[in-house]
Amino acid sequence: MSVASHPVGLPTGPESAAGSAAGRISAIETRVVSARYRRPFQISSGISTELVSLVVAIHTADGAIGIGETSPMTAYTGETLAGVTAAIEEYLAPALIGRDPLDRAGAHVVMDTVLRGQQVAKAGLDIALYDLAGRLSGWPVHALLGGSIRERVQTTWVVGLGTLDEMAAEAAQYAAKGFRHLKVKGGHGPAKDLELIRAVRAVIPADAELCLDANEGYDATTALPYLAKMTDAGLTLLEQPLPRWDLAGLVRLRERLDVRVMVDESMHSLHDALEIARRGAADVLNIKILKVGGLHRALQIANVAEAAGLAVKVGSMPELGVATLAAVHLAAAVPGATVAADLVGPLMVDEDPLAPSVFADCDGWIDVPKRPGLGHDV
Repeated sequence: MSVASHPVGLPTGPESAAGSAAGRISAIETRVVSARYRRPFQISSGISTELVSLVVAIHTADGAIGIGETSPMTAYTGETLAGVTAAIEEYLAPALIGRDPLDRAGAHVVMDTVLRGQQVAKAGLDIALYDLAGRLSGWPVHALLGGSIRERVQTTWVVGLGTLDEMAAEAAQYAAKGFRHLKVKGGHGPAKDLELIRAVRAVIPADAELCLDANEGYDATTALPYLAKMTDAGLTLLEQPLPRWDLAGLVRLRERLDVRVMVDESMHSLHDALEIARRGAADVLNIKILKVGGLHRALQIANVAEAAGLAVKVGSMPELGVATLAAVHLAAAVPGATVAADLVGPLMVDEDPLAPSVFADCDGWIDVPKRPGLGHDV
């Protein structure tokens, strides 16, 4: 638990109905929760046997509470649970104590002032602030993001690395449950991934979209002929085929391939999104709430995508139920979120301690919660 007086020299935020002394942030708590993956989740950079998250609770002096979640997938972000916890408890939480919880933009200014980077840590606090604001106002989070243009949000199913037969069988299994957007992990070589695309396409319905996430595993020169064959074999979306820094290579691939290209690792900030759009390096931005620092930053990036005519996928690290609900609200509110979201964390584990009933018996669609805040019971 982190409790501190407000640091000298930082703004306290404007007064509001929640901004009186009784309504200001009084305490911030963290606790670790975890759940085992049904099948170890493997991508090209590493493997995880359990999904570990940090739950963040923001309290006000008059007894209101907002709950957030963040989940550092070390193989993907390089951040650790211990580091994220320390960032919150030693720097970010003390900076937020005494502030108006409704001043979410101001909270980001303060957090960025006291600690550079650490977007995964900031996201947990941001999500808790949105949950708290929703509970105080009586509005669901999607209303705070501009409203809901979707009553239900489509989710993909993500197939982690395994043998060819295992991955094809898992894709077929979830296609049979109703999922019409399947994403398979690749990145161990374009020749192997071409075999994978052919095997999966052969066992899923013709109307199912098929995405390959290479997780930066290729180089533009050697991968190009294989990627062209993958497109011919029925690949409909290609995610992060090249290293995050190789925007020029992504531009060249887009010019030569008849498939949409999506960036993930290349985009960690609003500035990254602007540069990707300016250079024409992608057709789709994968906006992961934890990766970019929370819902506030994610919505800013979605606005850049809309201005540039780019589509959006609301992605996942993955996370458990609270942060996944935040993704549901974002996907419901963003007009350009036309690519199926990755809302699979609660579906990939044996028993999610944070998952609300909205994720039960998922058939490829998630109903958007209408209750105040995120709509969870944590």
